[in-house]
Amino acid sequence: QVQLVESGGGLVQPGGSLRLSCAASGFTFSTYAMSWYRQAPGKEREFVALITSASNTNYADSMKGRFTISRDNAKNTVYLQMNSLKPEDTAVYYCNGKGFKYGSGRYPQDYWGQGTQVTVSS
Repeated sequence: QVQLVESGGGLVQPGGSLRLSCAASGFTFSTYAMSWYRQAPGKEREFVALITSASNTNYADSMKGRFTISRDNAKNTVYLQMNSLKPEDTAVYYCNGKGFKYGSGRYPQDYWGQGTQVTVSS
């Protein structure tokens, strides 16, 4: 059974830091591109950061220089280090995995976690 379990969210003051983790199971983690998305109240879900299976990274413009995505394939875990947090970073943060399942063919897979709440407030 595929699972993505996020942790590390919470309440932090503006300018503070948090490190989110996403523990994966049930699929070949090392071959999947892993991403973080977020959704603020009343807004659509938006892309935050991506790390490919080759550990290439990409970030949304508003997160560049403040957020860092990384992965540990030995632990089947992807991380999001968030620094210099702002109130507008308040959202539910979701982990996403995209890759392929192979059987009689090549089948695209798209997995989501349940989300972890990040609140930036004084």
